[in-house]
Amino acid sequence: MIDNVDKKVISLIQGDLPLNPEPFAVMAEQIGISEEEFLQRTNDLKKRGIIRRFGATLRHQEAGFSSNAMVAWDVPDARIEKTGKVLARFQEVTHCYQRKPQKDWQYSLYSMIHGSNPDECYRIAERMSRAAKIEDYVLLFSEKEFKKTSMEYF
Repeated sequence: MIDNVDKKVISLIQGDLPLNPEPFAVMAEQIGISEEEFLQRTNDLKKRGIIRRFGATLRHQEAGFSSNAMVAWDVPDARIEKTGKVLARFQEVTHCYQRKPQKDWQYSLYSMIHGSNPDECYRIAERMSRAAKIEDYVLLFSEKEFKKTSMEYF
């Protein structure tokens, strides 16, 4: 269970850090607690599994990764767990998840990959295919981004 102070901490850490040499002290002051308590609450939320991770978000286009593709994989049900773990280990993968196949769409496992150009994305997918021993896959390249934000909970 989380209390109101935890919600305030989560609200602050889900956004950008203040441009300050002591960003956690600034955020702690905003909600009326000490920096030590702010950091302790953040660590506790992580230990309890309420927050999964705390890290930087790279804007991949600005960093030179101008191509990205969702790779849809046709994976037998019995191999989903193992294959998902194999694909998720690739450095170029930022998302990897399972969805139920649909009547006219047999793909069940998805991974988002990033490369400097489309050819690199194809090479990445080929390496992943060999590692996972899955030959049936399709790359769906992003053409236009309409919205990209992180979820805000509080």
